[in-house]
Amino acid sequence: MNCPASTLRIATFCKTSWLLLSKSNLQYLSTSAAVRSAVERNVPYSKTLKQEIPGSKGPTKPLPTCADVVVMGGGSLGCHTVYHLAKMGITNVVLLERDKLTAGTTWHTAGLLWQLRPSDIEIELLSHTRQVVSKDLEAETGLHTGWIENGGLFIASNKQRLDEYKRLMSLGKVYGIESHVLSPAETKDLYPLMNVSDLYGTLYVPTDGTMDPAGTCSTLARAATARGASVIENCPVTGIQVKVDDFGVRRVTGVETEFGTIQTTCAINCTGVWAQSLGVMAGVSVPLIAMRHAYVVTEQIDGIQNMPNVRDHDTSVYLRLQGDALSVGGYEPNPNFWEEVTDNFAFSLFDLDWEVFTQLIEGAINRVPALETTGVKSTVCGPESFTADHKPLMGEAPELRGFYLGCGFNSAGMMLGGGCGKELAHWVIHGRPEKDMYGYDIRRFHHSMTNDNRWIRERSHESYAKNYSVVFPHDEPLAGRNMRLDPLHQELLQQGCVFQERHGWERPGWFHPKGPVPVLDYDYYGVYGNKRHEDYRYNQLLQEDYTFDFPPHHDQIKAECISCRTAVAVFDMSYFGKFYLLGPDAKKAADWLFSADVSTSIGKTVYTCMLNSRGGTESDLTVSRIETAPQGTALTPAFEGDGYYLAVGGGVAQHNWSHISSELQDQGLDCWLLDCSEELGMISVQGPHSRSVLQDVLNTDLSNEAFPFSTHQVVEAAGHTVRAMRLSFVGELGWELHVPSQSCVPVHQAVMQAGAKFGIANAGYRAIDSLSIEKGYRHWHADLRSDDTPLEAGLAFTCKLKSQIPFLGRKALERQKAEGLLKRLMCFTIDEKVPMFGLEVIWRNGKVVGHVRRADFAFVLNKTIAYGYIRNPEGGVVTTDFVRSGEYSLERMGVCYPAKVHLKSPFDAGNKRVKGIY
Repeated sequence: MNCPASTLRIATFCKTSWLLLSKSNLQYLSTSAAVRSAVERNVPYSKTLKQEIPGSKGPTKPLPTCADVVVMGGGSLGCHTVYHLAKMGITNVVLLERDKLTAGTTWHTAGLLWQLRPSDIEIELLSHTRQVVSKDLEAETGLHTGWIENGGLFIASNKQRLDEYKRLMSLGKVYGIESHVLSPAETKDLYPLMNVSDLYGTLYVPTDGTMDPAGTCSTLARAATARGASVIENCPVTGIQVKVDDFGVRRVTGVETEFGTIQTTCAINCTGVWAQSLGVMAGVSVPLIAMRHAYVVTEQIDGIQNMPNVRDHDTSVYLRLQGDALSVGGYEPNPNFWEEVTDNFAFSLFDLDWEVFTQLIEGAINRVPALETTGVKSTVCGPESFTADHKPLMGEAPELRGFYLGCGFNSAGMMLGGGCGKELAHWVIHGRPEKDMYGYDIRRFHHSMTNDNRWIRERSHESYAKNYSVVFPHDEPLAGRNMRLDPLHQELLQQGCVFQERHGWERPGWFHPKGPVPVLDYDYYGVYGNKRHEDYRYNQLLQEDYTFDFPPHHDQIKAECISCRTAVAVFDMSYFGKFYLLGPDAKKAADWLFSADVSTSIGKTVYTCMLNSRGGTESDLTVSRIETAPQGTALTPAFEGDGYYLAVGGGVAQHNWSHISSELQDQGLDCWLLDCSEELGMISVQGPHSRSVLQDVLNTDLSNEAFPFSTHQVVEAAGHTVRAMRLSFVGELGWELHVPSQSCVPVHQAVMQAGAKFGIANAGYRAIDSLSIEKGYRHWHADLRSDDTPLEAGLAFTCKLKSQIPFLGRKALERQKAEGLLKRLMCFTIDEKVPMFGLEVIWRNGKVVGHVRRADFAFVLNKTIAYGYIRNPEGGVVTTDFVRSGEYSLERMGVCYPAKVHLKSPFDAGNKRVKGIY
């Protein structure tokens, strides 16, 4: 029941004052029953899909006996997915909703859409949502979804924040998104009610807007059913039927409900907060956590009509236009977890915890002072699901074929729903998404992490609390650390290693010359009764990295790079994934999986890619053909048939494992994968003096003739058996030593002792990043992704197109080779010493032709180097003449810097150094 406005003012704030919500009045508020009883607890939308129909308990339609796809959950993601499946021609698709559409978390969402994000893929996903909601649905159905284009305004209270916005503005130019950096005075003209006295500037996007959850989802459902899909409400899912096939693979066979079973081979979990319990039914881990997320709706504010939505990131507050009022919400440092998720919570809300929420009020009042004398009409505190990295969970679950995830949207399900629904539909139909969705793919998490409640809780909390923090090029979590430690961890910690976290592993980032920098247990930033760590050196060094300039330890990273280029450096790469592909059909599998011919002589190591059916690159890795050993060990396994040893980047190991496993299953091949990532370490010794150092450690001849580049041998290192590979990821003479875990410390110590007279130094991945881009080597998921082919990326040499051997993606590459490349990866250098990190705009002859995917400072070249894909703005093939004939510049934060284009890296263009020619 709504209270009269006069009653609301008297009962709640006496003077209708938001000032009473300041921290000094928390004691009053926590004991004031009037606050809770007087303020309406309801969403601000004029229409919801909640219906009270006596006796209407059963499904709204009869259940079919079978379906090609069953989508479970009728919120934003479920409705967008079924709509896009139907639009792509899959009409035998059923959406099952436990209650009514939107009843879970979608119905109470704020519905904001901001188009600019620090990710090219996210911008594309948001753009598609906007297209569907603002244009496509109305054109198809004649119904208005409730889209309001009132614009968006990002607030900057300091230079770093404004620099972040300038990066977004620049990237937006690639996609034609209009945006403007405004001065405080210009901001005041746009938004007269705003306090601009403490502003550094703002970013205004006039085409941002607001969505209506009920209008959007009901229109999506109507459009989907018009194409043949079935949307069935009041039908809870009670189980997932699974069978194990002849190869021991678990596959979906049906979806059970209270009213019958639908036979299907594909089920999609779009159930939001409840996705974890549905995953349990299927034997699938769904790493998300439920929290109570809130906003309040004000009474009328004179002069607020038609104002843009506002995000004041530095106070962690958003202000959403709600007709002649505002919805005010944000992200607190101490959100309430929903500890016991209950099934029966349709169209339900929690009581607002004012002690938690009041932290946001001060910032809101500061930004719009009129709020201080405006009452609260209603409070909205509903459940939302959050994940460890504040990104959704999508794609096929590694544990169960045919079971897909579309959940964990971190309160952005409406905003990302259209783009993600389309990609999920494409995923189901074609086996992969159209875009590079690795950042959302469930396979980005190692399987050991997805059911670790401590890790999920800690990381999800930190991601929530930092949601509005500046997104810097370099950052590391403080939560969920020290989960996976390699054998050299303690050794390197004592030598000043500053660790990074990847895939649960602690890997070396760079080395601090002033002693150990341990990562401590997560302190939850001092909330929930935890004591904040004092004098936390690791956190202090992270803070120094929070810059868009060169960090204070830039010179230390330079020293590591120069040691590698001029003497010798040691890299601990033990976090790498180390797999064996073994068995009677292993050669068939290798021929199919790998773009290069890896089935050469035993002892050969080959750099190769793995592709998808569209020719996109799912991975780059090294593959070594091995022979069986009489006494099988993790280093030298025993097997029948053929054997291959795979070394893959540790941060993408689960993705690689799942990709290979799925292909082996789909092809029905008699071979298997063996994971020895934990059993083996990896020590890389690189630089002009690496041969001299290792010749004292290894019991074999390291000359070019005896140990050529791209070969491997099982040898003795200081009395320990290791597999030595002559390879380099930094462009120098060097070897990788693949070492049994128990031997890593003595082998590392022997290498350091032998290298002392040559000035040997430890080096980390910050140095690898710089050294590898200087040489022109690719990083998967940076300048090489699943939507880039090897031909586009300049890796044609990894493809066995001159052979007659079929391989996954070959047909797509052959078509592309015949038709010509519509995009190409190019190298750019800038003479001016300005830091770049990726997402900068590439200009050619005054036109935008792409954006930088990856950039760093190259210390030997002594200039910034960047890689990005360019396109012909006229739509034609990107030829060598097109590349060479243009004048280029790179735009960083709105400023353009002249750039020189290179067909390949100018560093060691003759590739002599890896051959030991200096």
